Amino acid sequence: MVLEVALIDVRAGHEDEFAAAYAKGHPVLAGTPGCRSVRMTRGVESPSRFVLLVEWDSVAAHEENFRNTERFTAWRELIGPYFAAAPVVEHFTDVPVG
Repeated sequence: MVLEVALIDVRAGHEDEFAAAYAKGHPVLAGTPGCRSVRMTRGVESPSRFVLLVEWDSVAAHEENFRNTERFTAWRELIGPYFAAAPVVEHFTDVPVG
C-alpha cells in the first residue's frame, strides 16, 4: 500500500466552491480500481490549504488506473479551476514499528 499526499493551495475566496467540487468528484477518484480510501483535509491555520490523502494498492495503480485515464481528466476539470498553484504530490509508505 502507498499513500498519495497532495498539498493543494486553493485561490482565496474559493474554498467552499473547491470543497463542493471535491464532493462531486469524490466518487470518480474513490471508484478507481486500486484505490483503497480517499480523504480531504483542510488547514485550520491556513483555510485555503487542503491536503488530499489517497491510499492506493501501489504507485502503478495510481498512475495506470487513474492518472493515465479519463478519470483523472474528469477529476481535474472539477477541482483544477480552484488551484492557486499546481499541487505538490508525493507517494509514501509506512515505516515499520519494531
